[in-house]
Amino acid sequence: MTVHFIGAGPGAPDLITVRGRELIARSPVCLYAGSLVPTALLTHCPPHAEIVDTAPMTLDEIVARLERATNDGKDVARLHSGDLSVWSALGEQLRRLDQMKIPYTITPGVPAFAAASAALARELTLPEVAQSVVLTRTSGRASSMPESETLEAFAATRATLAVHLSIHVIGDVVRRLTPFYGADCPAAVVYRASWPEEQVIHGTLATIAAKTAETAPERTALILVGEALGRDDFRESALYSVDYRRRFRSGNTE
Repeated sequence: MTVHFIGAGPGAPDLITVRGRELIARSPVCLYAGSLVPTALLTHCPPHAEIVDTAPMTLDEIVARLERATNDGKDVARLHSGDLSVWSALGEQLRRLDQMKIPYTITPGVPAFAAASAALARELTLPEVAQSVVLTRTSGRASSMPESETLEAFAATRATLAVHLSIHVIGDVVRRLTPFYGADCPAAVVYRASWPEEQVIHGTLATIAAKTAETAPERTALILVGEALGRDDFRESALYSVDYRRRFRSGNTE
């Protein structure tokens, strides 16, 4: 039998891939991170499925439950919020399953930063303004940051920053980023993008901390910083220019 690791998306039950939904629908066991994955997604589970909330469980307990389902001949849908490629604890689970020779698949999901971008109605990369997006976080109890990966190092590039798991230290984030971006740089906080209780807070580095304090969103809120969040005077991309020749369009031949 197979353990199917599935990126469950940012929250809205219809923001999951068709593949992910179908895997859930045919797996008699479902393990989901209840602190981050909304229960509405569990409606995709088959009738009488065994559903396990892993929020209070340790890694050993989770792996033991995966092993038991495999020994019982049952496929497992293992749901994680957002996408599995970042901050999902996927790597440590795969390492255990590899050691135990338990087969698995991996299905990507819509990441939180993409849902936040949609909530803001902003492209995070604009021509000649920002062409890179940095996904990062600050040190926390779960794990510290490598010495070379600092907010200051990333801010020096002036790329668009998506700072995860750091809303509780937003004042420190602002303090560290302001020398590089300037106090007037656009900033935003998006809490639970695509959930019914979604909150979007617009501001600048000078104002975003105070505005956030008024609503006090929880730890999963995402901080975004960069000129791309507020610029409307950017140059249009050459991709769709009448003068731009490419494989699928010959361009202006005059």
